[in-house]
Amino acid sequence: MTLQNLQKLLSELIDHQRKTLLKYAREIVKDATAEDILQPNDFPELENSPHFRYEEGIVAGLQSAESAVNAWIAEQKKETV
Repeated sequence: MTLQNLQKLLSELIDHQRKTLLKYAREIVKDATAEDILQPNDFPELENSPHFRYEEGIVAGLQSAESAVNAWIAEQKKETV
């Protein structure tokens, strides 16, 4: 797997998980938007949902992995210059 493929895979996983999170949020708050899930504290039903928080944690973990890969790539580019 190339680094570009890894970056693409992480991006796709994050996108899929955000959609999963929004779908779940809409089961709790019918008119929840993609923006709303960024601030779940505005909705006590989301804020207090262990399942929502779990799914949200998966997004955060994937984003952390993506950031780590991107930082590593940037560091490798610096070293080759």
